[in-house]
Amino acid sequence: MTKRINKYISESGFCSRREADKLVAEGRVRINDSLAEPGSQVAESDVVYVDGKSIKLQQRNVYLAFYKPVGIETTTNQNVRNNVIDYIKYPERIFPIGRLDKASEGLLLLTNDGDIVNKILRSRNNHEKEYTVTVNKPITERFISRMANGVPILDTVTKKCKVTQISQYVFKIVLTQGLNRQIRRMCEYLGYEVTALKRIRIMNIVLDLPVGKFRELRVDELTELQQLIAESHGTAENSEIDDFD
Repeated sequence: MTKRINKYISESGFCSRREADKLVAEGRVRINDSLAEPGSQVAESDVVYVDGKSIKLQQRNVYLAFYKPVGIETTTNQNVRNNVIDYIKYPERIFPIGRLDKASEGLLLLTNDGDIVNKILRSRNNHEKEYTVTVNKPITERFISRMANGVPILDTVTKKCKVTQISQYVFKIVLTQGLNRQIRRMCEYLGYEVTALKRIRIMNIVLDLPVGKFRELRVDELTELQQLIAESHGTAENSEIDDFD
């Protein structure tokens, strides 16, 4: 039995399939003594090396919920100061599902299961992410309506979404896409500045942790999550992948 090289790397917990494809393209992956190519197959007897170090398939999948503080970078690059991997110090290799920018806080999911990543992130799967947002001036009905019905940013118009005013300066927004710095760009287009942004939910996983703490997903949460992504497509082009920003 063989596996495609990107699937093998993702199942090892090293990174997602998308990132594995990049590693292969950059010539950083070898199968035994040969340089891997996109679509290369890995047999059970083969040894896979990334940057000269062998990797092995994980025996256990890990799924974590983490309350990312402001100032922590959502990256696996440990050369980056204040990266999430060094902050958590989890004993097994994990990587984030999507991202949350440095100036934002809230729920971040991490895993070593590369198969689940694209199913959650692929934009056409319409999985919800919920945020509370504080802005620098009083919110108007027009602002809420414009945010909900789509804002032109990044050469596109954002999908319609649910927006609810919480107080004079705070609103809640539920997105099914995750363009780069989407909420901040939407607000900027309408003349507002985001002063605080917190993600409070990803699909069925709700933020229930103190700042800076993490926990493994409960069995009931993981079961429901798997049900929600059961019909989701797992392979995507880069343009279809949401950043959860």
